[in-house]
Order: sequence, then C-alpha cells, then structure tokens
Amino acid sequence: MTDYLKPLPKSDPLTAPFWDSVNRGKLEIQCCNECDTFVFYPRALCPVCSSRSLTWKPVAGRGTIYSLTVVHRPTNAAFKGSGPYVVALVELEEGCRMMTNVIDVPADPKVVKIGMPVEIVYDRVTEECTLPKFRPIKSD
Repeated sequence: MTDYLKPLPKSDPLTAPFWDSVNRGKLEIQCCNECDTFVFYPRALCPVCSSRSLTWKPVAGRGTIYSLTVVHRPTNAAFKGSGPYVVALVELEEGCRMMTNVIDVPADPKVVKIGMPVEIVYDRVTEECTLPKFRPIKSD
C-alpha cells in the first residue's frame, strides 16, 4: 500500500461506529428507534423527532445521485493533480444522503447525472482507514 497523502477523517466516539463499519466493508447508518428515520451524518439526536434513541443498522449501500459537482481545481493542495473528480450527494435507498466521491466513471456532467443509480465501493486508503465511495451500477 502506498502512502496516502490526502486528509483522512478523524473518528470520535459519535462517528466511530460508522468508520468501523466502513473499515469492515459493511455500511451501517444510524436509525431512529422512535420514527424509523435513517440519519446521516452521525449525531446524538434524530433530526426529525429529536429522539436520543438511535441505533446503528446495516444498509444496502445503494442509492442515486441527488446532486453533484465536477472538481477541476481543488481548493486543498493535497488534491492537486487528482482532478477532475466527482463530488456527489448520494441519496441512499434508506432515505438519508451522504457526501462522497463517485468513481469508475468519467468526471463529465454529460456522463455522471442526477438520478444515476450508484453502489458503494470500499476504498482502503491506509491500513487503518477505508473511505466509502460510490460507482455507477452497471445495467444488465
């Protein structure tokens, strides 16, 4: 494994279950035990009903692109030479949305489109860190 020079996420007690699940290759998202809403990003309260009763549940790891942008000029020097790349808001089948990268497709808004079905890819960038990215679901 080569040295990964881009910034890495910092896990804390609230986000650790998410990062641990991604490192295991099994995406888990918080779900409210009161209103059954899936919640992302990890937080202490349900944004719908304010319940503190949130449980980590496995999710399918499939969704659709809700919004996207193609980055040509990164604002962080660590990403210099990486562009162009796609940053997207993916709406998971369970209803919550995740900010992520879309890979395995040209970074072209004529190719990557809102509504495109995608699936998770687990990108192990270091021994300790795996990043959740998405790729288009190939149609049969």
